[in-house]
Amino acid sequence: MFIINTEAAIYRDGKYLICKRSEKEEHAAGMLSLIGGKVEVEGFSTDILERTVVREVAEEVGVIINRRPRYVHSSSFVTDTGIHIVNINFLCEDVEGEPYAVSADEVEAVYWMTAKEVFAEVEAPDYLKESIGRAETLRTGAKISWRK
Repeated sequence: MFIINTEAAIYRDGKYLICKRSEKEEHAAGMLSLIGGKVEVEGFSTDILERTVVREVAEEVGVIINRRPRYVHSSSFVTDTGIHIVNINFLCEDVEGEPYAVSADEVEAVYWMTAKEVFAEVEAPDYLKESIGRAETLRTGAKISWRK
């Protein structure tokens, strides 16, 4: 059984919104990441993944996504505690508001970074670089690789 998680590659003015996860988080504590969270049980529902990413972004960093998020890619991983996750990433280009860490229990800090800055950041995990590379490919139409 998997938990479903969504993440937003939020792009504005040439930069992506990156967060530093709280040290209190169970998985990837203190790591750089996209903003997102778990899908909640709703019964019969439509657009649940898109609505989840919109909700999570508002809850975690106070930013409103105005236009439908675009699917980037999906992946799976196992958390530090052995929980299996399916992760779905979306590109969000029409957003409003200035991001801030709404809850210190989830987000320690937020940063606007260019794709090149993310790719060069030694503390950025490979999965973050992969997600930004794929978002850039979708956004620009050009194949973007973060690997050297």
